[in-house]
Amino acid sequence: MTYRTMGQPFGPDTEHGTTTAPPRAPVPPGTALPETLPEPPRGCLFALSQPPLMGFLALIALLVGGAAVHDLFLL
Repeated sequence: MTYRTMGQPFGPDTEHGTTTAPPRAPVPPGTALPETLPEPPRGCLFALSQPPLMGFLALIALLVGGAAVHDLFLL
């Protein structure tokens, strides 16, 4: 077992090396390319930023907070 030392880059011949993807084939001249690129997938933070969901979560937080205040100070 060999260990990697500082300054040695990872490569295909090292224990934890990565391999590179094969090169892409060139696009033949005259080939129609798409007008726009497809949108990248959106993650969960995009879903959490939607106004109806944020309003619902704020309402739930107010109800839980109100119940906690009631339990701590009024009972």
